[in-house]
Amino acid sequence: MKPPKNVATSGVQYREVDATHAGQRLDNFLISSLKGVPKSHIYRILRTGEVRINRGRRAADYRLRAGDLIRIPPLRLPVNAIARDRTVPGAGSLEAHILYEDDDFVVVDKPSGLAVHGGTGVRGGVIEALRALRPQARYLELVHRLDRDTSGCLLIAKRRPVLLALHAQLREGRIDKRYLALVLGPWREKARRVEVPLEKYRLRSGERMVEVSPAGKEAATRFSPRQRFAGSTLVEIKLLTGRTHQARVHAAHIGRPIAGDKKYGDRDFDREMRRLGLRRLFLHASSLGFRHPGTGDKIVLKAPLPIELSSFLERLQDESPL
Repeated sequence: MKPPKNVATSGVQYREVDATHAGQRLDNFLISSLKGVPKSHIYRILRTGEVRINRGRRAADYRLRAGDLIRIPPLRLPVNAIARDRTVPGAGSLEAHILYEDDDFVVVDKPSGLAVHGGTGVRGGVIEALRALRPQARYLELVHRLDRDTSGCLLIAKRRPVLLALHAQLREGRIDKRYLALVLGPWREKARRVEVPLEKYRLRSGERMVEVSPAGKEAATRFSPRQRFAGSTLVEIKLLTGRTHQARVHAAHIGRPIAGDKKYGDRDFDREMRRLGLRRLFLHASSLGFRHPGTGDKIVLKAPLPIELSSFLERLQDESPL
């Protein structure tokens, strides 16, 4: 029997639990993830065992663990619920931002201001929008993350074995992640390696922060100047490890905070950059290099600077004395 005209049927979905959802109850995870699906229906598919975790049945109060693979059966979703998912701010033109796609993964040039996934206070992000745009996709999971205000290359796996293979490359330091950033001050030296440990903590408000700390995890970053201006420098940043906020905190640690960084930046520098027209964090994931999990071929994908950043550099060039 066909579903009513105002209802769309999704296919089987697979969701891998990441660290941000570890410890959450299964029912709460499903309620927050499956927008538009009635709670009564969610509890029914839990009772009947249609939801599986690592191929086994689990109760509604099961506490999720990082790495758990959740199988969600085909669901009937109200069409207006899908439409709401498509209106995630900045997600309307997501298809136009795809840099590369095959049967194993997709690379998106993520716009600044769009989160990679939904969460506390965030309606939704790239992964939710992509799932809504492609309800037939059986599996879509983030391989890594970018800060909400950072633009550029974002890698998403389309099969679980691909996700595991790419995660292995990440752990072994075989994924080459490079960024472009505008930092404070004239850069007199050549390339510089920064190697100081980083530790995460939360403010009373719940906001996540990172600081340099001997108790933190090892982190290494290489900074290389690319273009010099009167009071700032465009640098390429190569992440040699993958810690939260690593580029931003390491840049601030060496006295070169990134322009527009509201958490770790320099207020006077940011004020001057705003005066000249900068309206966002000047941090862009410009390239991503890795081995194709299926063929072993070297893949290098590049995302050009967004127009608002390239235009701002032209303005800085005009402001800088000859």
